[in-house]
Amino acid sequence: MKKIVIIGAGPAGLTAANELLKDTQGEYEVVILEESQVIGGISQTVRYHGNRMDIGGHRFFSKSDEIMNWWKELMPLQGKDAFDDKQLGRAKPLTEGGPDPEQDDVVMLVRDRVSRIYYRKHFFDYPVTMSASTIKNMGFLTTMAAGFSYLKAIMFKKPETSLENFYINRFGKKLYSMFFEGYTEKLWGRHPRDISADWGSQRVKGLSIRAVLKDMFSKMFGGKKKRKNVETSLIEQFWYPKYGPGQLWELAADKAVERGAKLLKGHKVKEIVCQNNKVTAVVCETDNGTVTIEGDVFLSSMPVKDLVSGMTGDVPAQAVKDIADGLPYRDFVTVGLLVNRLDLENKTKVRTLGNIVPDCWIYVQETSVKLGRIQIFNNWSPYMVKDPEHTVWIGLEYFCSEGDDFWSMSDEACIAFAAKELESMGVIHADEVLDSHRERIKKAYPAYFDTYAYMDKLVEFLNGYDNLYCVGRNGQHRYNNMDHSMLTAIRAVQAIKEGSTDKHAVWNVNTEKEYHETKQ
Repeated sequence: MKKIVIIGAGPAGLTAANELLKDTQGEYEVVILEESQVIGGISQTVRYHGNRMDIGGHRFFSKSDEIMNWWKELMPLQGKDAFDDKQLGRAKPLTEGGPDPEQDDVVMLVRDRVSRIYYRKHFFDYPVTMSASTIKNMGFLTTMAAGFSYLKAIMFKKPETSLENFYINRFGKKLYSMFFEGYTEKLWGRHPRDISADWGSQRVKGLSIRAVLKDMFSKMFGGKKKRKNVETSLIEQFWYPKYGPGQLWELAADKAVERGAKLLKGHKVKEIVCQNNKVTAVVCETDNGTVTIEGDVFLSSMPVKDLVSGMTGDVPAQAVKDIADGLPYRDFVTVGLLVNRLDLENKTKVRTLGNIVPDCWIYVQETSVKLGRIQIFNNWSPYMVKDPEHTVWIGLEYFCSEGDDFWSMSDEACIAFAAKELESMGVIHADEVLDSHRERIKKAYPAYFDTYAYMDKLVEFLNGYDNLYCVGRNGQHRYNNMDHSMLTAIRAVQAIKEGSTDKHAVWNVNTEKEYHETKQ
């Protein structure tokens, strides 16, 4: 029996555990090591006073049917209307024989995707569309300037040596300066000219003004039957667990344990023992001292930076250590605020409980505030909120660096700061906050600058360890979505079951051009 050690109980680690133990007859002993007491990594759901917070927001949508089926098998699609849809008479596609969200907890909801940009106290569609409201909000002269800027970008392409040039090539310099430049600098703490274009190719994918216009005209003239290919960022509906993403990953953890996995929480991997191009064991720090866990195969979703720095025995060359040590990250703070109402008027045609704005996310492009995004948890799922008819539970998302002034604020100071920023934007009155909570997440976003330029050398080094597979967002230092993290784990398990040490399929997830462009 092979002993498989999995580092991290996030989407990648839990997917790997279930894939290893599914349809196998005692071939593998699986041990999952989780540093915290929480399941799901950044895909966790935080519970606070009857309300729930989704860290970062997680739409359950993938261009991979393999992943969609994986989710659906674990959590079946709704067969009856959710609370808010029932109250408002909103129609949603229902699955015959599927569970009733009002009666059953293990149920995947179908939700409408509404995300907009807040810029100069106006709402713009996200992604930006050339609609009447966009032109009205921008003004005729700005719209014309944006149009000519885009035409110039089509005729005179810039070399895609930076994220700035990547955006300008797809949107023109005017729209880039309005809707991408300031927000990107908030997110990464660096100007887009200093960030690799790789981030754009992996996150923005095929999105551009051309894609937006194509989608708009297909809606107007093509009808639903002809709309076979839709860019990821333009998907209009997604799935969402009744109680947030953490609910699904807690179920996945239970399923893995039921299949025979051993889940050890509070086990922080501090050392990775290596010998003769193999990992032989990991040393964990626990409340009861250090524990050494040996294994035959290791799957790591821990940050590459920590993985390499923790290697003992076969000590990495200094050049490799320097690359790993220089990999940058952005850390993340979410402030939850409970209020009776928002001061934002719902001018859309979407009906909502309490007539609040229908957005799941609001992207804040205003450079006068530090706030990056606003989540409205009522719109993700009414079951995320204790009283969705009379209160609004929102999450304010901030990007920072561990140890900086914002990260180091007390809970009280951070919450007061966030409430004041929202008030300055005309979203709430700070003195009307009913309840609040703050969460801090380390290494939420692997960044694409500094020594990231030499990531290929680090990948080559890590691939030299035959029994080590790097999976997930931090495990590959790649800004993967949840489905991509799962696919890295699935590909790693396939290699393990085949006895292959070839890691190319694992590292190639979220790099294939055809994956980005369409979903049939």
